[in-house]
Amino acid sequence: MPYLISPVLTAGTLAARPQPTLPADGGLVLRPWRAADAPAVYEVFQDPVMHQWHARSVDSVAETAEWIHAWHQAWVGEREAHWAVADAESAELLGRVALRELRFDDGTAEVAYWTAPQARGRGVAVRATTALTHWAFDEIGFHRLELLHAVRNEASCRVASRTGFALEGTKRSAVLQPDGWHAMHLHARIRGD
Repeated sequence: MPYLISPVLTAGTLAARPQPTLPADGGLVLRPWRAADAPAVYEVFQDPVMHQWHARSVDSVAETAEWIHAWHQAWVGEREAHWAVADAESAELLGRVALRELRFDDGTAEVAYWTAPQARGRGVAVRATTALTHWAFDEIGFHRLELLHAVRNEASCRVASRTGFALEGTKRSAVLQPDGWHAMHLHARIRGD
């Protein structure tokens, strides 16, 4: 049965090109992950704050190296797009920003991020999310980006608000974390907002 509409984005939109390095305000750069980032990612995931808001933990540097390899494969397979957020001058790893749940037919994706402990409170997630959002809308052509965070994660709510993601509602008991079910705020931006 034929579709009555064409897909917003076509297959190959991402995979046909190398993953770009994106500049962000304040001396940040969003760059593809490197194998050499594995020890830094491992250290970030030893932080108790990461365990509070993320369902995954990591047991070794080798495991984070596997994540990085999977993030590269996700780009090639056009399933997800992950960037390291780094200081452009020192190259220090400050966080991660990603597009997950890519749906090319609808032109939608979910924005995700985390910051390293030493980067928190410095606007890193805001600047990285802003740069990624502009790229996704202006260069790639996504129509809608969503951002989900635990209702109790007030820092993530501030990032969403500061980057123009309007609060659309609450998904009750939506994500299972080690401490139980979390309600999630759903924020979104539409191209042209």
